[in-house]
Amino acid sequence: MSIILEVKDLVKHYKMGSETVKAVDHTNLSVERGKFTAIVGRSGSGKSTLLHLLGGLDRPDSGKVIIEDKDIYSLGNDMLAKFRRKKIGFIFQDFNLIPSLTVWENVVLPMGLDGRKINEKEVLDILNHIDLAQKKDAMPNTLSGGQKQRTAIARALASKPAIILADEPTGNLDSQTELEVMALLKNCVKEFGQTLVMITHDETVAQMADEIILIEDGKVVNHS
Repeated sequence: MSIILEVKDLVKHYKMGSETVKAVDHTNLSVERGKFTAIVGRSGSGKSTLLHLLGGLDRPDSGKVIIEDKDIYSLGNDMLAKFRRKKIGFIFQDFNLIPSLTVWENVVLPMGLDGRKINEKEVLDILNHIDLAQKKDAMPNTLSGGQKQRTAIARALASKPAIILADEPTGNLDSQTELEVMALLKNCVKEFGQTLVMITHDETVAQMADEIILIEDGKVVNHS
């Protein structure tokens, strides 16, 4: 398997009063293409900061994040934003859907922003796969939490990114819906040949992954 994501000596420290918080502290890791990798750690372990750095949402103090052989922090802000739209799909805990757009419009929005032609058949295939085709014209405020998160999953898949990053994607769901969404997400990653990196504090969710990376105090302490 080829390496799609590599992190080299990544550092991100914050000042909080007189204290220095070592959110990400000389971290190294790699992720194989096509794998589902869970990053786990307690609250305050640095996993959310790490995910933001992996996705180009925040710049590190030093170190490298390499996606498909591109050092993303060698790019200027505009080029980094373009790279992020094309190469990285995001799934957030709070869904991040635009309330004035339908399910379909939310799903195709990133491609539209990037000026890419939308393959309607491919998008419909994804919606069918996650049992949302019948809701494609619905507004987000009419959806259940599980349907909102499935819309976010469809949006991430439709752009055909190099990698999908998920930030506690089941954190706002009840336990039954959580398991349904996670099974669906894992199946979609396999079905559509995607690579998924997900942060979670939920041991049950983490056990569904192909690999688990444990973070403590901003460092990788175990990779299994």
